[in-house]
Amino acid sequence: MATTIVNVGEAKTQFSRLLALAESGEDVVVARGGTPVARLVPVEQPRRRFGFRRLSVPDAAFFDPLPDDELAAWEGGGA
Repeated sequence: MATTIVNVGEAKTQFSRLLALAESGEDVVVARGGTPVARLVPVEQPRRRFGFRRLSVPDAAFFDPLPDDELAAWEGGGA
């Protein structure tokens, strides 16, 4: 991994380029008077979660056909 060291003035004018370098994995160090004071590192994006509950996948029996009497009840035929 390469390291890029820039002084504050250069960092101000080249900030977009330095961000791109950091995003690509390069080590970017900002120095004041030749003394390192900060490092640019990419932010790890959090994994996106959908919804707020953990749902389980039903077992295979969930997909079995309903018994005739239960199917009739769902279809309004009574049990």
